[in-house]
Amino acid sequence: MLMIRLSRIGKKNKPIYRLIISEKNRDTYAPSLEILGSYNPYNKDLQANGERIKYWISKGAQMSPTVNNLLLSKAIINGKKVSASRSGIQKNVVLEIKPTQAQQTENQNKTA
Repeated sequence: MLMIRLSRIGKKNKPIYRLIISEKNRDTYAPSLEILGSYNPYNKDLQANGERIKYWISKGAQMSPTVNNLLLSKAIINGKKVSASRSGIQKNVVLEIKPTQAQQTENQNKTA
């Protein structure tokens, strides 16, 4: 499946991203089918070839959530924003440890 996604370029601690189209399971540093534009997160500058993006979407290409939201904010495509959260990262998960039956009876005996 083809994906429109960001590929990081630029200097250390100063990223600039390319908007590329490539196979979903390929590395973003591998050669891509086409470079569709670039994005600079420091000045929020998005340069994209809207005609080519619409062409690839018509051919069945999918977009990453970040690319989808970027293109929506610059009015290149229409639709609604997608949640771009990372599913692998858990935020402040607090686990409750339930006391076993033996610990409960022991605690009751101590208080009595």
